[in-house]
Amino acid sequence: MNAENKDLKTNIIGIIPSRMASSRFPGKPLAKICGIPMIGHVYIRSKMSKTINEVYIATCDKEIRQQMDLLGAKTVMTASTHERASDRAAEAVEKIERDTGRKVDIVVMIQGDEPLTYPEMIDQAVQPLLDNDDVKITNLMAAMKTIKEFEDPNEVKVVVDKFNNALYFSREPIPSRKKGSFCVTMFKQVCIIPFKKEFLLEYTLMKPTPLEIFESVDMMRILENGLRVKMVLTKFETKSVDTRADLETVSAMMASDKLFAQYKPGRQNERRKYNSRKN
Repeated sequence: MNAENKDLKTNIIGIIPSRMASSRFPGKPLAKICGIPMIGHVYIRSKMSKTINEVYIATCDKEIRQQMDLLGAKTVMTASTHERASDRAAEAVEKIERDTGRKVDIVVMIQGDEPLTYPEMIDQAVQPLLDNDDVKITNLMAAMKTIKEFEDPNEVKVVVDKFNNALYFSREPIPSRKKGSFCVTMFKQVCIIPFKKEFLLEYTLMKPTPLEIFESVDMMRILENGLRVKMVLTKFETKSVDTRADLETVSAMMASDKLFAQYKPGRQNERRKYNSRKN
């Protein structure tokens, strides 16, 4: 367990749900970025978090498992019928508890298409759950700097109240800029989502809600049931990979990334270093 996780009774794990099927970019998890599969970057960088004890890949695809075995990652095979990452994560966590014989307290769901994830982002997202028993789920959010990004339907936008609780999520540009204001605060959801384990299971039993379906944003299910999603602002700049064009952009960003320099192919003892980090 990491020294920064002071509460030895709190078992915090990361789960990266992943599948090869993607309508916009089939095979995306294994797309190479600077010589490493995209999901491999997410795994390695997530393992560096100071607050989580272990990271698992949750997948239904043998190709992903085979590649992650080469990296030394722990993989949980899940059903191929899951349409939502949260459902895959919920199945995985129950299997992990059975296999390890240890209760999980917090599940950090980490998107496999965010290869520029920084471990500090995970630590930031988890902290409110450690500080406040009333917080059941958090999401990271980041400021958007361009109108192009604000209008991109692949980016999930969020507006918050003065306590940084989410008011609404949308793929449309929110809040409105029609009054001519150039000072509108534009936030996007960053898909590092820690759940209290019991709330993750509760969430997956809730029926999908109308706005969740219309907006194609899972978090709307929580808001429509009158519950809160605590948003945590991060200053780290990341880029999700939704298209092949995004892959090219992220590859260029990764080439000059300081964190990548610590584990890029060719470094001595790279694999041993990350496989043994939390043993």
